[in-house]
Amino acid sequence: MTDVFRDADAAEGLTVGQVSGRLGVTVRALHHWDEIGLATPSLRTPAGYRLYTAADLQRLHRIVVYRELGLGLDRIRAVLDDAATDVPGALRAQRAQVTERIERLRELGAGLDRMIDAHERGLPLTAEQQAELFGADWDPQGPARAREVYGDTLQWRQFAEGAAGRDPEEWRALSEATAGLERALADAMDAGVRPGTPDADALVDRHRELFASYFPLTRAMQVCLARRYESDPGFAAHYDAIRPGLSTWFRRAVDASARGHGVDPETARWE
Repeated sequence: MTDVFRDADAAEGLTVGQVSGRLGVTVRALHHWDEIGLATPSLRTPAGYRLYTAADLQRLHRIVVYRELGLGLDRIRAVLDDAATDVPGALRAQRAQVTERIERLRELGAGLDRMIDAHERGLPLTAEQQAELFGADWDPQGPARAREVYGDTLQWRQFAEGAAGRDPEEWRALSEATAGLERALADAMDAGVRPGTPDADALVDRHRELFASYFPLTRAMQVCLARRYESDPGFAAHYDAIRPGLSTWFRRAVDASARGHGVDPETARWE
């Protein structure tokens, strides 16, 4: 800064462009500070161009210092011009704001980590958390395998976006709701509820509503999902372990409900 001041003295003032280059401040900022009276050039050339003196540069340097600390222009003006201003107090207040912003950024970083994890692995939960929430027979690699198949779909993105913002207790609630639905399906099958009846349709609708926690599920998509429950060995084993034949009963219930709403199960496609 001393060299800059000497340059200004020798040249009897620096133009806004010269000051911009020396201080690393944009010409636009210098013009704005001039307009609001925060830092006004003291000299003018015969042609009317404004020039900054060494004293002007000293003030600008102080402005730059406080601006880099994050102070707003009004607070900088008070620090520079109001002798009654508690400068340490103003700086402490600024530090408190910076600390708060840092904490918000840490939270943002943690949220980004969860979102990345959800998109890449399906569930932003450790294997231990998954076992605790979903049971010892839960396969923690299942979501990762699902990503290999569905990772490029809209539904996977919707699932990941919801998963990233869900805490373990919310996952527990979803797990319990799913277990409750599966018990209700088994009880309905045991009671001889036939697919296509109001009771069976109500359970199908309950399944769609529960699945909407992950992504919107149309009736045609539900048909495709129920058929996978029946045909996929892993899904079929899960449902048939609850009640033998449950995966087939549920697929028939979904098909019947779809027909009742104008959807042909034979032509249903994932949307």
